[in-house]
Amino acid sequence: MALSVPKAPGVPQMLKDGARMYSGLEEAVYRNITACKEFAQTMRSAYGPNGMNKMIINHIEKQFVTSDAGTIMRELDVEHPAAKLMVMASQMQDAEVGDGTNFVVIFAGALLEKAEELLRLGITTAEIADGYEKALEKALEILPKLVCHEVKDFRDVAQVKEVMKSAIMSKQYGQEDFLTDLVTKACVSILPDKGTFNVDNIRVCKILGSGLSKSEVVHGMVFKRFVEGDVTYAEKTKIAIFSCPVDIIQTETKGTVLIKSADELMNFSSGEESLLENQIKAIADTGAKVVVSGGKVGDMALHFLNKYKIMAVRLNSKFDLRRLARAVNGTVLPRLTTPSQEELGYCDKVCIEELGDTTVVAFRNEGKDSRIATIVIRGATDNFMDDIERAIDDGVNNFKCLSRDGRYVPGAGAVEIELATQIAAYADTLPGLEQYAVRRFAAALEAFPKALAENTGINATELVNQLYLAHADGKGKTIGFNIEAEKAETVDVTTSKIYDLFQSKYWGMKYAVGAATTILKVDQIIMAKRAGGPKPRQNAGSDDES
Repeated sequence: MALSVPKAPGVPQMLKDGARMYSGLEEAVYRNITACKEFAQTMRSAYGPNGMNKMIINHIEKQFVTSDAGTIMRELDVEHPAAKLMVMASQMQDAEVGDGTNFVVIFAGALLEKAEELLRLGITTAEIADGYEKALEKALEILPKLVCHEVKDFRDVAQVKEVMKSAIMSKQYGQEDFLTDLVTKACVSILPDKGTFNVDNIRVCKILGSGLSKSEVVHGMVFKRFVEGDVTYAEKTKIAIFSCPVDIIQTETKGTVLIKSADELMNFSSGEESLLENQIKAIADTGAKVVVSGGKVGDMALHFLNKYKIMAVRLNSKFDLRRLARAVNGTVLPRLTTPSQEELGYCDKVCIEELGDTTVVAFRNEGKDSRIATIVIRGATDNFMDDIERAIDDGVNNFKCLSRDGRYVPGAGAVEIELATQIAAYADTLPGLEQYAVRRFAAALEAFPKALAENTGINATELVNQLYLAHADGKGKTIGFNIEAEKAETVDVTTSKIYDLFQSKYWGMKYAVGAATTILKVDQIIMAKRAGGPKPRQNAGSDDES
């Protein structure tokens, strides 16, 4: 009989074999802080217009070359539980604002780095967390006073362009003017009179070939498909949309047909044909010149569609069908029935266009009631076009936020240094030990101008000193880093038009402090033994959102 070895007393005795436990400052807190610092350092080099690209090969060997923090974190599949908390905070920022994901990670990392110094001095984690929360409260109180620009009219292209430039510039430095123009035109054209702006109404269609300067905005939708029949053009037309295949309808119940003569066989097959012809003739009689199907278009149906000069388009994605229905103001019908006038959509022009060697079907609506706009991106490589799409996505999300709250704070590190100056002064008024944490909070804000300077190849310490000097004077609240200068130099951001979204900073600081204080308050890590067998499958996203 095998000898049973008794387990060590304490926690290991309670848990199954293979479970691990780390506790105390050295094992749990410092270990978490180190992991988060490393992760923040990785993201820091991707911050700002001159941020470095990361090349990521994900678990299915797809390659990404990007400096977009959201994409990097999504594809990295972070394992460490503390670093995962930072990623979750960043994802919340992405859901709330759609931009500023890197801000959250860098700030949370900087706060934890400063917290480590205080812990080594003997200050407890509870006092540090309290100090950080007090500093955050003060920062959110100061932030609205630093607003330096507000967009009043969201339909004024010039006003919107001015503020959107910096968001797109941080992803595509050098292409920002052209991309800002595209995004602004697309967003303003579909802004509804009432209700909120929907990000999903701006579509992106990537077509390989040519250069970025050949990209354009199409009012309506563009699909990389070819038409099914012979008709390739329709103007000022009604559109019938079906989610089912356009074909001879299968009966719902199984049945056996007994045919006794050749005449009966002829009548049977011609009956099916005439039924299909009547259905398609009825669709043609409603005035519809275009049929869009979510399934296959049968050969017999195609013959009759060509006979009645109806254009047939097939879309595989049910999401694209719904979007098209929204764009043309029609209804998706589940069965091949005759649509009523209310269920038909309307489009100014449906045609085939060739871009490079790619054929696309364009549904163009030139009128004011255009509900969806598509930005057609041209580029030499797929990776390049993916990166442009991310920049456009950031721009569109910025527009969504500015249509809700048009306030902007100074960019280029100006708002961070101003907050740091005021919070450091606030720390001197506090009596308890949390004043040290508040002061470290102010120092953590320096991470942003430092990251901008380091990524541009400029002495960060010299730049931060210059910024502090400018902000010490009450009039220098809008002085930021001049990214286009050869050496450490400051600029008034109101003249160079570099603005950051108020909402982005507001939520970014909230989520970063939330993540940092949560990580600091962890004093034990208990890990159960991993289950054997393959990993559980993740729920895949929808077919065209992944």
